[in-house]
Amino acid sequence: METDPRELFSQEYWDDRYGAEPIWSGQPNPLLARYAAELTPGTALDVGSGEGADVIWLATRGWTVTGADISPVALRRAAGFAAQAGPDVAARITWQQADLLRWPPPEGHFDLVSAQFVHLPAAEREALHRRLAAAVRPGGTLLVVSHHPSDLHTGHRPQLPEMFATAEQMAVVLDPRAWDIETSAPGREATFPDGETLTIHDAVLRAVRRPA
Repeated sequence: METDPRELFSQEYWDDRYGAEPIWSGQPNPLLARYAAELTPGTALDVGSGEGADVIWLATRGWTVTGADISPVALRRAAGFAAQAGPDVAARITWQQADLLRWPPPEGHFDLVSAQFVHLPAAEREALHRRLAAAVRPGGTLLVVSHHPSDLHTGHRPQLPEMFATAEQMAVVLDPRAWDIETSAPGREATFPDGETLTIHDAVLRAVRRPA
């Protein structure tokens, strides 16, 4: 029986994954840290925020951040980590339970919208990226990072090719007259649970909305 990728984005699936020990490192995603370090702190939205590492990292640097995730279990854990980071950090964070397949973030509201490794089938992915782009205010940045389709051959990614896209494919939802668009596919070394070390690639879309 083939796996329905939509099952991977149900609240039940993610509540179960986050129901035991922490599953991520607690460190921010490196490409978010790299690109956000160049920006003046303002308002940020992190979708698929999970255990909150990216949200907390942004908040410690002065951003006012909304972390959105489908899983209340993940959000409770993230809020606990934020509290450990200190009251000033926690006060700059809002946690939002949201089904990213349907939730429309407020339009034109954020200086930075980040989606790190949120993988969806093509139609759902494009719809999400349109909603995320609409949430960026003029002068703001949209940053989307995903596993690159070239990683499928490694055997360490789900064999669901419709869930992976290049940065150029992700960028088709943006009007080039309204955005300054940058796409790339940087490589990095990764060691997998079986001990194998490989060069993998990320699909990186960074776009800045031009002033009206």
